[in-house]
Amino acid sequence: MRRLIRAAVAALLALPLAVSTVLLAASPASAASLTRVTDFGSNPTSLGMYLYVPDNVAPEPALLVLVHYCGGSAGAVFGGNGRDYVAAADRYGYVIVIPEATRDGRCFDVSTRAGLTRDGGSDSTGVKSMVDWTRQRYNVDPDRIVVSGFSSGAMMTNVLAAQYPDVFSAASAFSGVPAGCFATNDGSLWNGQCSSGNIVKSAQQWGDTARAMYPGYTGPYPRMQLWHGTEDTVLAYPNYGESIKQWTNLHGLSQTPAFTDHPQSSWTRTRHGATGTQATIEGISISGTGHTLPQPGMLAYAIAFLGLDGGSGGGGTTVGALRSAASGRCLDVPNQSTTNGTQLQIYDCWSGANQRWTYTAAGELTVYADGNRRCLDASGGGTANGTAAIVWSCHGGANQRWNRNANGTITNAGSGLCLDVAGSATANGTKVQLWSCTGGTNQRWTLA
Repeated sequence: MRRLIRAAVAALLALPLAVSTVLLAASPASAASLTRVTDFGSNPTSLGMYLYVPDNVAPEPALLVLVHYCGGSAGAVFGGNGRDYVAAADRYGYVIVIPEATRDGRCFDVSTRAGLTRDGGSDSTGVKSMVDWTRQRYNVDPDRIVVSGFSSGAMMTNVLAAQYPDVFSAASAFSGVPAGCFATNDGSLWNGQCSSGNIVKSAQQWGDTARAMYPGYTGPYPRMQLWHGTEDTVLAYPNYGESIKQWTNLHGLSQTPAFTDHPQSSWTRTRHGATGTQATIEGISISGTGHTLPQPGMLAYAIAFLGLDGGSGGGGTTVGALRSAASGRCLDVPNQSTTNGTQLQIYDCWSGANQRWTYTAAGELTVYADGNRRCLDASGGGTANGTAAIVWSCHGGANQRWNRNANGTITNAGSGLCLDVAGSATANGTKVQLWSCTGGTNQRWTLA
């Protein structure tokens, strides 16, 4: 059995390493550009932490946690099959954290009870410490902390998104398995039943497996992008469908796609929930491909999905939907109105222009563009509880400036009151107002 496990791990290593070797030969790794960080906080499994901060870091940068494959390293993924992420960081000004596994085999723990429990004392605990350390030092945008990984790193991506849904806004996993699929009871980090695609559960069961990693959590989960080759024999292709089950269940969505297309001839892309570039769930199945992801050009799609190209470079802006933590519904201008004084509501997210908000360097939250541009406005400059949140022509006043806080609340610069979903209701059409800050989920928002 031990020989079989070693053989399986060797197979898991071989193809991602082969792809990385080709890329390294084409473009030498810039590992010297990475900075090793020590003493970053709780690190029970002695992970290495490596940090990349571009020369022109944004004023409020996004943060990408990039997780390597089995047998990999921070330097190899930085200069190899993750290098497009690095080039985009130079362009858009975001920060990259690369955890490095140091155990024999250099795989991440997605198997033990400690590894599958929030703050459980294994690898995921150390990665969370890296995120906390980076947030404290680089004014990271709390709504654009994202994670992506390959193979073992893809499995860890799923686990981190399940354990820390209040930290990560989006994730992109290349050739992984559902969170919790690799669980073992004997201390081993290898689960042959899962790797071969022979663990099949209902969507509810998979959702419950993920929810058990953070018991009691009732807020929204990160958006998820899943990539898999149909000929993958290392982490078999059925794991792709099982992952779709898990994440649609966590978001309360149907497994039937709302949108399907073929960006390339061998790709089948499906979207669930919202159907735009930053869909709630996006799956890309690659016909005829094995355990060799990512391939050239794929990371550009992941960068757009994760929101890493959301205007953060240079202008200090963030663009996306404002999603209520209580309901998962989006801040919405009713009937796509551009009329000054229209009171905002929450409504099912659908990626329309009336739900796409831009947080500017001046602290405005704007909707629409060009001649129809409107600002989120505290009606009449009001400072009392119940003041309506409306749209109005932008004029730069304090009642149109907003502070996005680390706990997800959004406070008005003029009054100090929080953007609030009235009565803590969750139904479509519920009005949005200003209210004294309580920290409740009806006052917490994610912009992504």
